[in-house]
Amino acid sequence: MVCQFNSSKAEIMLEGKAIVLETDMPESMQSHVLELAHQALDLHEDCKSIAQHIKKKFDETYGLSWNCVVGVDFGSCITHLSGSFIFFNVEMMEFLVFKDGTDSSENKDEAIGALLKGEQNRNM
Repeated sequence: MVCQFNSSKAEIMLEGKAIVLETDMPESMQSHVLELAHQALDLHEDCKSIAQHIKKKFDETYGLSWNCVVGVDFGSCITHLSGSFIFFNVEMMEFLVFKDGTDSSENKDEAIGALLKGEQNRNM
């Protein structure tokens, strides 16, 4: 992975194809989602299947309530849990991945704990 920094934000490039446009995710989660995006693009033909692949893997690793939007051109207005948002593109395809910030089944501390536990499990 090659990191390029400019004064306003970091752009992470994977094999010269993925560019992170906005994020508040920890770096390890960013790496994971970029890896999953490349896997999904290799395995699936349509945007819905690509999004489902990424969402499923993130739900399994970091707990439920993840959302993934994949497409060529889309708008969004979302609420997300702090530390769980990333918007990036791979070539012409755009990816928006985030954990729903309105999940009433877990409080903020539990959600952050699930994120940290997923990172720890992934690093083992």
